[in-house]
Amino acid sequence: MEVLLANPRGFCAGVDRAIEIVERALELFGAPVYVRHQVVHNRAVVEALGARGAVFVEELDEVPAGAVAVFSAHGVAPEVEEEAARRGLRALDATCPLVTKVHLEVLRFVRAGRPVALVGHARHPEVEGTLGRGRAAGGAMHLVETEADAERLDVPADAPLAYATQTTLSLDDTRRIVAVLERRYPKLEGPARSDICYATQNRQNAVRRLARDCGRVLVVGSPNSSNSNRLVEIARAAGAAAHLIDGPEEIRDEWLAGADAVGVTAGASAPESLVRAVVAALRERGARAARELPGEAERVVFRLPRELQRAAAQASMTAAKTA
Repeated sequence: MEVLLANPRGFCAGVDRAIEIVERALELFGAPVYVRHQVVHNRAVVEALGARGAVFVEELDEVPAGAVAVFSAHGVAPEVEEEAARRGLRALDATCPLVTKVHLEVLRFVRAGRPVALVGHARHPEVEGTLGRGRAAGGAMHLVETEADAERLDVPADAPLAYATQTTLSLDDTRRIVAVLERRYPKLEGPARSDICYATQNRQNAVRRLARDCGRVLVVGSPNSSNSNRLVEIARAAGAAAHLIDGPEEIRDEWLAGADAVGVTAGASAPESLVRAVVAALRERGARAARELPGEAERVVFRLPRELQRAAAQASMTAAKTA
């Protein structure tokens, strides 16, 4: 049995940045550091940060006054920032810059007097944050999850509707939903560039190529990871039997029975260490050494928040003076 690895896979620049923010906060300020929601949607990452002193909470009222709090990579609504300020929290924003881009687009549409259709999944933290941004600015925000939602959207046909999307959606599903909006709303305006992030696009293209070469595909990622679930859906749509796994312990022998080749990829929030563990588990079952497929090179790097850079500089100066 051959093992083929999708390329690219795993961590994206936004996830790298979010994890580094929590790690640097722990180094600079000490434990505990409180994180609102999972900083990224991956069980192994959350458990590793928790072992170092990160405490994950659902809402800020669980955070002691004056403590260090990190907002997750998915972004937050303005009222969350306001609550942090009221309670005197030292807030660090780990929102992915590509999510911030969507926030700014929505605000531009709202200020132009346009109602906004947000294409995304209900109750996802990124969607909640983006809806909150638009509504706080006085905008008429409408969540659209499916083509059926787009068909029954209760906005007049001559309205100057605009749309934005969650960054981790399926490209194909999103195109179909936007096509419905374009048909119904002649004045529709969208973002200058797709809101679906470069890493999501690259990983979806890679898993589509992988599924053409493999009848079986394993996607490393947690069940609450939107982008990982989309990879499973895309692999299945391409004809592969695809399964989402959090780690090697979830692999079932019956998935591999009779397979000549098994493809492995990982969502943008899954660490490479888990991919390697999955490959090792496949090798134990008799697979050959894994082979990397060619793919799109990713060189994107996002800077840390200014407040964290300042804190690090101050800590360095203090250490130099006491040395």
